[in-house]
Amino acid sequence: WVLLGRTDGTAFVDISNPNMPVYVGELLRTPGSPRSGWRDMKVYRDHAYIVADGAEAHGVQVFDLRQLRDVAPEEMPKTFEMTNHYPGTNSTHNIVINEETGFAYAVGNRSGGETCQGQLHMISLADPGNPTFAGCYGLADAGGTHDAQCVIYRGDDDDYRGREICFNSNGGTFIIADVTDKADPKTLAQTDYPNQAYTHQGWLTDDHNIFYMNDELDELNNLVSGTRTLIWDVSDLDDPVLAGEFTHDNKASDHNLYVRGNTMYQSNYQAGVRMLDISNPLEPRYIGHFDTVPFGEDEPGFGGSWSNYPYFDSGVIAISSRGEGLFLVKKQELDL
Repeated sequence: WVLLGRTDGTAFVDISNPNMPVYVGELLRTPGSPRSGWRDMKVYRDHAYIVADGAEAHGVQVFDLRQLRDVAPEEMPKTFEMTNHYPGTNSTHNIVINEETGFAYAVGNRSGGETCQGQLHMISLADPGNPTFAGCYGLADAGGTHDAQCVIYRGDDDDYRGREICFNSNGGTFIIADVTDKADPKTLAQTDYPNQAYTHQGWLTDDHNIFYMNDELDELNNLVSGTRTLIWDVSDLDDPVLAGEFTHDNKASDHNLYVRGNTMYQSNYQAGVRMLDISNPLEPRYIGHFDTVPFGEDEPGFGGSWSNYPYFDSGVIAISSRGEGLFLVKKQELDL
């Protein structure tokens, strides 16, 4: 299944046969909330949790995905109702879930509710259909968190191995926090880097020793020569080190990136999805791409590939593109 964010809600697409995807139905935005250019959702067990930014009292929509199993063809596309509504936060830019611990983290919160200074609004999913507030993490004068990845840390830092660690992209700073104790979360590190414009998002390698990060606005502000990926060594969580940078041969703005095994998948707006081989994590190697806007120039700006999901067992990669819709692709293995 693909859960695809729209300005007015969420679409549910059955991709069991990726050559013939089926639009099964939709969940519209929370009644009374406006349309939103930013909608995000994550899944825990059999429930989806959906947020929207610039959306007033949207809150977190809770949706039991099991409803999708029994929709008859003649009902499609069916309009669903949300299963529950979590009102603890209103307008929220993004939601992060650690599936190992069963906690969600709403980030970029504003417009009412418990905003947690726009940083980590922690939610227990112990009962997936009935989320409950678990606490706040917010560092003074650190701005709002735009995105985060929260994991049970398995990297080389013995002091924190086995603890729940969040890697937070906060617009103006990069923050690492220990959120194991929801009543007393701790800041481990806060840092910046050269030619910083907007610390947007990032993802860990499977061994949790490297964190790849994108800065959404450095290309638009002419601070770099091409699309730049920052490479952080996080083997010492108290002292992360910028170990390197990778620069593409075009200047498209970068948005969301994800890692699966030895491949990094970057949604770089006008340049589409770019794939990098990270077998050598400090020296990524460009290996391919799929351009969702081949008629557009690979230049700074916000059209084109918004995000991607490379984690299906089938190898299908789902790509969302702002004005073009949903693409389903597969990486070709070529003998060169």
